Formats: sequence, C-alpha cells, structure tokens
Amino acid sequence: MNLDLHGKNALVCGASRGIGLAAAQELAGLGCNVLLLARDAEALAVARDSLPTGEGQAHRYLATDMGDTDGLEEKLQPELEKQPIQILVNNSGGPAAGPAHLAGNEAFEQAFRQHLVAAQAILRLALPGMRDSGYGRVINIISTSVKQPIKGLGVSNTIRGAVACWAKTLAAELGPEGITVNNVLPGFTATERLDYLFRNRAEKSGASFEQVRAAALAQIPMARFAEPAETACAIAFLASPAAAYINGINLPVDGGRTGCL
Repeated sequence: MNLDLHGKNALVCGASRGIGLAAAQELAGLGCNVLLLARDAEALAVARDSLPTGEGQAHRYLATDMGDTDGLEEKLQPELEKQPIQILVNNSGGPAAGPAHLAGNEAFEQAFRQHLVAAQAILRLALPGMRDSGYGRVINIISTSVKQPIKGLGVSNTIRGAVACWAKTLAAELGPEGITVNNVLPGFTATERLDYLFRNRAEKSGASFEQVRAAALAQIPMARFAEPAETACAIAFLASPAAAYINGINLPVDGGRTGCL
C-alpha cells in the first residue's frame, strides 16, 4: 500500500491542537511538508516544532482567523504562491452548543463563514497548485451529525450538513481532474471540544460532568472515546496515493456509535 507523501505539501487548518494537530503530525510522519493554520501564533510555533522532520522536510505555520475570510485570503495567498499545496485538511472549531430554534441569525452567519465560506476561499487558492502537480486531496473534518443530528448542537448540525453537501458537489466536479474530496466524521474524541460539550450538557441538565461523560461512553460499542491520533490516521490515509479512488464519501471514525449506515 502506497502511503508515501514525500514531496507533497499539506495545509492543515485548526492545527494548533486536537484532531488538527494530530493530523499534521501524521502527515508529517509520512513525509509531507505541512503548513499549519490557526489563530494562536504561539501555539502554532509549539505545534510546528512537534512535527516529525526528515531529510528535505520543512514545516511552516500561519496565524489567521478563519472567520475573517478577507484576512484569511490576504495572508494565505502569498504562502501558497511560495509553496503550492496538494493536500488540504479543512478543520475548524465547532459552533457553540444549543438548540437551533434559540440561536440568533448571527450564530448561523458566523458559523457558515467560519466553516463553509472559509473552506471555499481556501479551496480556490489551493486548486491551481493541485492541478499543476496532478495531485489533489481535499479532506473536511466535520461530524457524525451529517448522518444523525446530535441533540443540543443545532447550529453545528446545520453547518456541518452544508459542508458535507458542498464536499459531495465538489467530488463530482473535481473528480475528473484526479482531485478527491472526502469528509471524515469524528465521533466522541478526547479533545477540549468534547469536555466543553459535556460541561454544557451538565449545566443544562443538572447532571454532573461525570454522569454526562458516562452516558456518552455508554453509546459507544467500543466502550471508549477516540484519541485524536486515530482520526488522524483516517485523514492521512485519504490524503495518500492509496486512496486515489475514494471520492465523495463520509467516513465515520466513531467506534460504531452512529446508529445508521
């Protein structure tokens, strides 16, 4: 199986921690040069220094806010002109928890811009490099909610679904050029985001954090939460030459929790 990514360049969004950082580490371990993107420059510098570096490899970072599309494009364009990418990992922090019917218009607008509009802006900047090199992988880190909406995550369910449909559309449009577009759907993963969701549920339900955590754990056939590195392995596989004929899919990495095919 060909998993070799030497000579390939990747952009990983939300790469300062969690699944984004784990994905950057896994891609670097396969030989990729990685450009890490997130808001916090200090955290990005630490993340960059944690990446495996072999002969000929060099990793960089870019501090910018994906919610500021104009600023994102302005900062990213010169980086991609200097070193075009072949692999794009779209990943961004999830919207605030809460039911859809109580969310204000601005919550939906902000989430749509941060997740879908930002991904579209990055894609347009990245496509020339993918086309020129004859190699393209677009991997979106979204959520199992695109298969089964998650209670209490109204804005997230809505926006993640929009990103999934965007990706499926792109898979058909770009597939003839050898550029694949796929979605990875993490389940309950041991990250700061999961702790935030459990605290939010506990506050609203009156249950303790440990009770909420135990109830979530009981939903998972594998009886444990995922490690970010396990989701990163799925991302890295889809980025590799071995996944050249996998296009337009939603890949759950959830230990079997999602109750539908």
